[in-house]
Amino acid sequence: MDLLTKMNDAIAYIEAHLDNDISYDKLAQIACCSTYHFQRMFPFVTGVSLSEYIRRRRLTLAAFELQATNIKVIDVAIKYGYDSPEAFARAFKQQHGIVPMAAREDGHTLKAYPRLNFHISIKGDEVMNYRIEQREEFEMFGVFTEVSAAQQQAFVEVPKFRQQCDDDLSVDEMNDILGRFPDTMLHAALYDHTPETFKYMICYHKPKGSAISEKFTTLTVPTMTWAIFPEPICDHLQKLWVRIYSEWFATSEYEQVEGPSFEMLYGMANNNSSEIWIPVKKRI
Repeated sequence: MDLLTKMNDAIAYIEAHLDNDISYDKLAQIACCSTYHFQRMFPFVTGVSLSEYIRRRRLTLAAFELQATNIKVIDVAIKYGYDSPEAFARAFKQQHGIVPMAAREDGHTLKAYPRLNFHISIKGDEVMNYRIEQREEFEMFGVFTEVSAAQQQAFVEVPKFRQQCDDDLSVDEMNDILGRFPDTMLHAALYDHTPETFKYMICYHKPKGSAISEKFTTLTVPTMTWAIFPEPICDHLQKLWVRIYSEWFATSEYEQVEGPSFEMLYGMANNNSSEIWIPVKKRI
C-alpha cells in the first residue's frame, strides 16, 4: 500500500468521524507510521495543521446543516464537538464571518473547505542529497518563540522572529558569548510540538565553561539518529522542508521520532550554507 492510499484512507477516517471523537493514534495506524510522525508530516504535505483541518471541515458541515435543516444551533454545536453554543458561535464566526443563526439567512457568504484528496507526485528529476548519522547528546542555548504548526503561517512567523532577534541584539549577544563576529550565522531548533504550535529557537552549541545569561534557554538534545539534508542556499530551506516530507519520507525506510529538529546555518550573513537535521528511526 503506497503513501497516497494510506493518506486518503486517513482522510476517509476523519470524514467518517467528524461528528464524533477522532483518534490521532488511529489516524497514524491507518497511515502506517507513528502518531508523532503523522502530525509532523500532515502540515508539510497539506499546508494546514491536522487540528485546523478537522476544525475547518466540522465548521463547513455545520454551516451546511444550518442552511439545509431546522436543527437547533446547540444541537449542531454538540454534534461537532463544542461544549457550549458560545464556543461554537466564536469558532463559526472566525471561519465564516457571521454568527450561526445568520447562516440561515439569504445573501451571506460562507466558507466551505472541501475534503482533502491526495494526489502526490513523486518526481525523480531533482536530486535530494542526505546522510544518516548518529550523534551523542549535546546542548544548545538560545532564545525561542512559539509559532503556528500550520506550514504557511509558520513560514511567515519564523522570518519575523528572526528579524526581531536581530533588532533586539539577541543574535549579537549570542555571537559575543561564542567569541564570533556579529553577523555569523546561528542555528535554529524546532521542538515541543503540539497539534497547534511548536517552539522555534535561534540557538547554537552551548560553550563549556562560559557564563550564559538568564535571557537564554538551554536545550538538551539526547543521543539520536539523524537524517541530514544539505542545502547550499539558506533561502531555499522552506522548499526543502516540504520536499523532505512529501518526497523523501514517502519513499524512504525512515520515519520521524519525537525530538527537536534543526536548521543548521553555517558561515556569514552574506556567504552561508545550511542543513536540515531530523531525528529518525527505521520503519518497523
